[in-house]
Amino acid sequence: MCGAPRPTRPDPPGRHKSCSPGHPHPARRIRSFQPRRSRVTTGQGEALKRLWGTWGLDIDGHSVIDLKALFDGLPVVLEIGFGMGEATAQMAAADPATGILAADVHTPGQGNLLALAERGGLDNVRVANGDAIILLREMLPPDSLAGIRVYFPDPWPKARHHKRRLIQPEFLTLAATRMAPGAVLHCATDWEPYAEQMLEVLTAHPDFENTRPDGGYSPRPDFRPLTRFEGQGLDKGHVVHDLLFRRTEN
Repeated sequence: MCGAPRPTRPDPPGRHKSCSPGHPHPARRIRSFQPRRSRVTTGQGEALKRLWGTWGLDIDGHSVIDLKALFDGLPVVLEIGFGMGEATAQMAAADPATGILAADVHTPGQGNLLALAERGGLDNVRVANGDAIILLREMLPPDSLAGIRVYFPDPWPKARHHKRRLIQPEFLTLAATRMAPGAVLHCATDWEPYAEQMLEVLTAHPDFENTRPDGGYSPRPDFRPLTRFEGQGLDKGHVVHDLLFRRTEN
């Protein structure tokens, strides 16, 4: 992959990496994700071994990614946290003119998304392993993203853990520097208090403006599939909120 950091061999099935190997980063921060350790199936492990060198990359902070080379000139959307990758694959299939750089730390999900991409011939998907903050801060050039998607991030429901939530002013400031003017940050959550916080911090941030004239939540756009996780939440009576905020021109 021209312009991208040379991918390393993925961990063998059963081992989970919460972050890519590489030089230690001096800037310490509170992580917004909780590493999930679950078993990698045979199929997922085979997909990792077979496809990582073509469609995978490690977030190591060593070099800046040339997104135009990596995606053959397509506009690129960063998806932070994709679970098992079913929704990502559906969006990639429905919109082949957009590249999706999908970042997660969940090894089974990485293998599953790679397998789905291969099965569907989705050459507009790349899978990134590691911390999305390092990816944004150290490996993506300014104004390079056509959008960012954050679907159902960990809500960290306990008050003492709210500082771990991803959608915070500091994250928005960093994200804005990597998004082209007019690019859209799309968040979705089924945790009402987190939705309220998202709306509050996004509305207050000078680099973003709500795409809704009334300043509220947006209906789920057609391009975001109804995920299995979301369906389970709806069955339990959860209310899902979508927020679409545009990167301002300033």
